[in-house]
Amino acid sequence: MRVNRILLSSALVVVALVVQVSVLSRLHLPGAVPDLLLLTVLGLAMVYGHVGGALVGFGAGLLADLAPPADHAAGRYALVLCVIGYLAGLIKPDNGRLKSATGPMVVVVVAAIGTTLLYAGVGALVGDTAARHVGLGSLLFTAALYDLLLAPFVVPGIMALARRADNDPLADTGSQGKKTDISSGWLSGGTGLRIGGQRGGLGGLKVKAVRARTARAGRIKGVKRL
Repeated sequence: MRVNRILLSSALVVVALVVQVSVLSRLHLPGAVPDLLLLTVLGLAMVYGHVGGALVGFGAGLLADLAPPADHAAGRYALVLCVIGYLAGLIKPDNGRLKSATGPMVVVVVAAIGTTLLYAGVGALVGDTAARHVGLGSLLFTAALYDLLLAPFVVPGIMALARRADNDPLADTGSQGKKTDISSGWLSGGTGLRIGGQRGGLGGLKVKAVRARTARAGRIKGVKRL
């Protein structure tokens, strides 16, 4: 990964983890806890792609495994977020632009459910059966609900920051894309204006050519009359 990607990803992951541990986990909401760290990984993965998403997911998960008050084996959440980051990065389109917010919202719901299932599955392999006592169905529903409600306030901003820090031309309003994107809104016409200017320029050249041919024909007729 590039240096600017590493610096931005590290800063966002640390901030997300601090907010999640110090604020979200203390809300004592029924069921799961809103996973700000997961949303951060998803936002970065949908800009950096599957490889970058896997690396960011692994680093974020490992940091969460080691940060207090972690009560599970180190590497468990790192494995889960690595897989989720890789899969989320696969939806990145070739041109870098997402046509609507529907796709990312579906990714958030699927990722929230998948993260809960993978985490519980890995826990079952190492003998952690806490998910059974809490109720897996309740955890799945509340995790998907909380993350979906929080996603519109987190994912678009993270995607916009990632593109701007990565010097991505799609982050500029004068870029060559013509479609909408959930992280930057409608592109305000740089390409359309340039195309219009080019059309106007071509039209002016055609008019000049016609005038030149007309003037040349007039001169020829005048010579013939003489």
